[in-house]
Amino acid sequence: MEGVEESRRPRSRVPARDMARIAVFAALIAALGLPGAITVGFSGVPITLQTLGVILAGAVLGWRNGTAAVLVFLALTMIGLPLLSGGRTGLTALAGPSAGYLIGWVPGVFVIGLLTARILPRYPIALGLLINALGGIGVIYLFGTLGLLVRTDLGVWAAITSNGPFLPGDTAKVVVAAVVAKGVHRAYPGLIRE
Repeated sequence: MEGVEESRRPRSRVPARDMARIAVFAALIAALGLPGAITVGFSGVPITLQTLGVILAGAVLGWRNGTAAVLVFLALTMIGLPLLSGGRTGLTALAGPSAGYLIGWVPGVFVIGLLTARILPRYPIALGLLINALGGIGVIYLFGTLGLLVRTDLGVWAAITSNGPFLPGDTAKVVVAAVVAKGVHRAYPGLIRE
């Protein structure tokens, strides 16, 4: 009788181990917002460490779990938790100039995770850097620039060039994420499954 009851229980589509990893990376993204934010330039978009968490989520967890971690984090901010740097919520961020960057986290982590799965199990550092830069800078900046055009009165060129002050810090995040991901994938091969 006990076996029959067990077979009737709905099974989770996401294994418990994956749920734990998703929760850990959502918490990591939140923790990286604790140091606060620095607003530079004229766009009103802050520099934060949270994009490092987004890049790491894709590079370490892959597209499925990495995207899930970012979506969990964003969902928590949308219900009003002040987890974004500077104590902002998702709703306040979406109303401001950083809306596009925040939205860009989702396709950014997806691209990083999808391409990272293709270079495993070796994880060549040069390809890891390129992938992290494509998703963590290219994709996020594309969405961020579009968001600036919608949320501010900046022209196209001004919106594009407003990304300049962020490049050195974001390049450092790309490097850190690639080094960490290489170490993780060496220690835990098979962490990302196709």
